[in-house]
Amino acid sequence: MLKLESVELSYGAIKAVKGVTLEVKSGEVVTIIGANGAGKSTLLKGIVGLEPLVGGRMLFEGQDCTHVPAHKRVGLGIALSPEGRGVFPDQTVRENLMLGAYLFRSDVARVERLIAREFERFPRLLERQDQMAGTLSGGEQQMLAISRALMSEPKLLLLDEPSLGLAPLIIVDIFRSIRALRDSGLTILLVEQMANQALAVADRAYVLETGHVTLEGTGAELLKDPAVRAAYLGTH
Repeated sequence: MLKLESVELSYGAIKAVKGVTLEVKSGEVVTIIGANGAGKSTLLKGIVGLEPLVGGRMLFEGQDCTHVPAHKRVGLGIALSPEGRGVFPDQTVRENLMLGAYLFRSDVARVERLIAREFERFPRLLERQDQMAGTLSGGEQQMLAISRALMSEPKLLLLDEPSLGLAPLIIVDIFRSIRALRDSGLTILLVEQMANQALAVADRAYVLETGHVTLEGTGAELLKDPAVRAAYLGTH
């Protein structure tokens, strides 16, 4: 579904992603782990079109999307739930979801069906539907960020640090939702600091260090890898 070939991304003179090659097959959950500053979030921004590639190319379902603008990538079937959640704080939960369905704004019945689906997925959002998103708890905002991304009915969902800053019990709920999405057949590319949880849910995984892919394998293989365990799982 997704193929990156020697992708490079920069912030000014600083090269944040250096020659990354990876692929995500249809129906897979692929995880990217790495330390802060490794280039993980920058890579997701490059995939969704928020940062331009300065080298390499990106293919989505066989189509070269290297220079396709971000809003058209949503139409192709790519959606991002960003790091820090990025909800619209002065809009209600329902309004945030409607914004996620901007592609289908002329089809009111379809938008309402999608909202109902997300309320079924996260009943807490139904309870909070008329509440301003900025007043939600961190966990509720994360549920909303994921649901808003799903409102565009993506083929590929990019999740950037969905557990960041959340209480342990909420993290369990979030990963339960990720497993349910995987089981429904959705293709997911997950960036996550909680390597243990992320590798456990992944079909395959990549380790990103200072902008380079240094290791790849199945989630199970990397969970057992001594270097990964020492660096990211706090065990030997």
